[in-house]
Amino acid sequence: METKDIVFGLDIGTRNVIGTVGYLEGDEFHVIAQDLREHDTRAMLDGQIHDIGRVGATCDDVKKELEAKTGLNLTEVCIAAAGRVLRTVTTHVEMEYPEETVVTGEDLHTLDMMGIEQAGKELKGDEDKKYKFFCVGYSTVKYYLNGDVFTSLEDHKADMIGEDIIVTFLPEDVVDGLYSAVGKADLSVANLTLEPIAAINVAIPQNFRMLNIALIDVGAGTSDICVTKDGSIIAYGMIPMAGDELTEVLVHEFLVDFATAETIKRASTEGGDITYEDIMGISHTIKSEDVWKLTDPVMEKIAKEVSTKIQELNGGKSVSAAFVVGGGGKIHGFTEALAKDLKIVPERVALRGEEVMKNIIFEEEDVKKDSLLVTPIGICLNYYETKNNFIMIHFNGEMMKLYDNGQLTIVDAAMQAGFSADQLFPRRGREINFTVNGVSRMIRGTEGESAVVTMNGRSVGINTPLEFNADVTVVPSTVGEGGKGTIADLSEFTTDYLYFTVCGHRVKCPKFVEVNGSMEPPTYVIKEGDVIETRPFYTVGQLAEFMDVTIDDRYEILVNNRPSGYDSLVYENFVIDWTTTSKVAYEGDYIVEDGEGLPEDYEAPETDEAPVKDARTRIKIETVDLPVKINGKNMVLSGKKDYIFVDIYNVIDFDPNAGNGRPLIIRINGEKCGYSDELHANDEVECYWKDAN
Repeated sequence: METKDIVFGLDIGTRNVIGTVGYLEGDEFHVIAQDLREHDTRAMLDGQIHDIGRVGATCDDVKKELEAKTGLNLTEVCIAAAGRVLRTVTTHVEMEYPEETVVTGEDLHTLDMMGIEQAGKELKGDEDKKYKFFCVGYSTVKYYLNGDVFTSLEDHKADMIGEDIIVTFLPEDVVDGLYSAVGKADLSVANLTLEPIAAINVAIPQNFRMLNIALIDVGAGTSDICVTKDGSIIAYGMIPMAGDELTEVLVHEFLVDFATAETIKRASTEGGDITYEDIMGISHTIKSEDVWKLTDPVMEKIAKEVSTKIQELNGGKSVSAAFVVGGGGKIHGFTEALAKDLKIVPERVALRGEEVMKNIIFEEEDVKKDSLLVTPIGICLNYYETKNNFIMIHFNGEMMKLYDNGQLTIVDAAMQAGFSADQLFPRRGREINFTVNGVSRMIRGTEGESAVVTMNGRSVGINTPLEFNADVTVVPSTVGEGGKGTIADLSEFTTDYLYFTVCGHRVKCPKFVEVNGSMEPPTYVIKEGDVIETRPFYTVGQLAEFMDVTIDDRYEILVNNRPSGYDSLVYENFVIDWTTTSKVAYEGDYIVEDGEGLPEDYEAPETDEAPVKDARTRIKIETVDLPVKINGKNMVLSGKKDYIFVDIYNVIDFDPNAGNGRPLIIRINGEKCGYSDELHANDEVECYWKDAN
């Protein structure tokens, strides 16, 4: 046969499974074939699957029968969930455009997804943590265009759109049970909806929904309810009471098994005499009125519960009318009892069957159009409303429904599941920011591990397109180690040296390092925000310690030919002469080759001797006197050709290491400076501890 856009729907109920195969042509839905099978045992209770294997076997029987009738190979199915432990959330979402924009269908779907996501967050915030919930349906209550209520938004120009949306959730185990059952029949789920949503597609036309109407789908285990008003579905609900409650009364009263009691109950809706055989093999004939006397108290209790739930969903007041569908709705006296409890006239509570199936064409003969078929056909029709709009997947063990724009990837699923971008891509460890001699520096952290992504058991990338019904797992990416570094790692420490001439030998010394004003060893671990400065000088005592020599105090120490002491500061290219207590072999790493460390433009001073070519020969430096004002006093710096800030310590009595945690203020001509900033004639220099003034 011609394969049109055919849909296969299964209404998996507490008492039976109804399969429908058909197609939509214009406004008419053509039912090619139907099959109804009752469960062999009570494999379902109150709308929830208890025995997945048995329910799956029944679904498989229905599928095979329909394949035989139609000649089709059925691989995908549409299903609906009953409202057991139903949760609904009504919320408001808005989407603002950067500039006035024509609203598209894609925008409306995005708005719906925002509403579903927000409703999910609100539901998770509830106190009830017993269940994990899954979205099984939603309805837009109102649209807003720039803050005003509109019935339709598509093709309008807008700065902002919004909607009130009612989102329906069921426990994940209920949905998982349905998926597992149809999986036993080698079927994948093409669409999932809620039973009252399916029923309303057939029972209440769109133009009727302007009225305040309740729809009750009375099955075997649950009575599912939805309420319409002002053109939209405004609430969903359920009660875990339906036809099985009456059947159980008959089981005990007539001493029969459950299946026989079901037969007695159904026969009683037609009136007349009923013949049955009890478990003892004794035959009995009773009147339908005898059955009603037994079932009426339970029926009235169910009607009362349904009425109470309807009024609760409708803001504490009754509705204008009520429509009843489902096999359980045919219970004798149910519609009359419901009308009484809702306080509306009996004519406004009615079973919906053949009269709402004017656009349903049954291609099989002898099909009775009654309320039992409303939900199965509605499940099929719901497919056409949502087909190609959603795909279902399992993400990290939880079911997820995503709007399918034809470009869905694993990233989209991860984002909807609450993953942040940081969890999807490798994250570098925290960097360390600091300064060296006033220049900003940074040590980066290491890269973390990428997210580990699998789909249907195979390793994939995060941008891999999603497959229908895929089983996706994503292990979040990791953060790398934070940046690490010590003073010894700094190039200023490892490659930047001071050069002195000691007793005619060229000596190379590593620069001392201050961190936040304090001397620190090479092993110091650099921290965020550290201010690091290399000291451009040694003291005579530190130089002797570095060279591992002992100065003979009986002799004078000369620095640039001037008498000096252990605390005298020596700078780049200073000439130091001392006498040691024992003969020194000038060897080792600190003795450098000829010319190393000399300025490129260095010229030896003119003397009567031959020009200096050997850097091991004593180097004499041309010096100038420099007048400066230090802390308000006029002073003169001498002994060097050029001067920097730290040279002031040769002429003032000041210990730069005696701050005891106090900040040191150093300025040249009122501006902050560093130790290595140049000094010029008549500069005004300040150097003091902050709390000293």
